[in-house]
Amino acid sequence: MTNVDAKKVKWNGAVQPEAIDILKGDGGMIVSPTKVGYIIMTSDKAGLERKFAAKNRKRNKPGVVLCGSMEELRELAEMNPEIDAMYQKHWDEDILLGCILPWKESGKAKIPNDGSQELMMDGRETSCFVIKFGTPSENIAREMWEKYGKFSFASSANPSGKGNRGLVTGIGEQIENAADLIIDANEYVASIQPDKNIDTRYEQGVMVSMVDDEGKLIPEQKGQVGVTPAPVVIRKGLDVDKIMTIMTEIFNTWDYRHGFYY
Repeated sequence: MTNVDAKKVKWNGAVQPEAIDILKGDGGMIVSPTKVGYIIMTSDKAGLERKFAAKNRKRNKPGVVLCGSMEELRELAEMNPEIDAMYQKHWDEDILLGCILPWKESGKAKIPNDGSQELMMDGRETSCFVIKFGTPSENIAREMWEKYGKFSFASSANPSGKGNRGLVTGIGEQIENAADLIIDANEYVASIQPDKNIDTRYEQGVMVSMVDDEGKLIPEQKGQVGVTPAPVVIRKGLDVDKIMTIMTEIFNTWDYRHGFYY
C-alpha cells in the first residue's frame, strides 16, 4: 500500500470522523467530495497556507467559506433581506450557491487571530459564502462549526486552472501527497449530474457577486427597476438555469458576466 492509498477512505454516508479529527487540530488539510467534484478543506491559517502551496494558487481571489447551515451564514456574512431570501430559497431546494459578500463585524470577530483573515478574504475583505455544496462536505462543515466553532475553508482539489472531472484520481499528485486525508465518493459525485459525462459535466458551482467594486453590499431593490449596483453572475456552473430563474423572482435588475471577477 502506498502512502496515498493509506490516507484514502470511502465516504461512510454520514459524518466522516477521520476528517473531523484532522480539521479540528492545527493545520489540517483534507480532500472531500461535493456536488461538482472534489475540494480541499482547511480550517485555519496553517491549513490555508498548505492549500495555497498544494495548488500553486493566486492569492487575489476571494476565499471560499463553506456554511453548513443558514444560521452560520447569517452569523458571518452581511446580507440584505433580498439576498437572505435568495439563499433561503436555494437552501430549501437544495441548490448549490455561492455569493461574494462582505463579512459582518461579528463574523470577523470569530476569525482566529492567527493570520487567517488575510488568506480567506480578497483585498476588499469579501469572501464567497457557499451553501448546499454536497452532503459529505456539508456534514463536516456543520459539525466543525456547531461542535468546535471552527470555519471550513475550501478550494477545488485540482491544480489551478484544471478540473478533477469529479474523480478522486483527478485531484493530481501534488494534492494527493499534500493532503492528510482523501475521502472517496465518486458515486455520490456522479449521481448529482447523471445525464452528464466527463466532458459535459459542470465542475464548479455558480458564483454571484453581491458587492460593488469596493466590496460594499449592493442596495436592496424593493421591487424597483434599474437599481444599481445589482447582483452579477460572475461564474456559471451547476444548476445555473435554476439559479437565474430564482434571481428573476427576487431581483428586477441583475447582470450576467461569466468570468468577470477574474
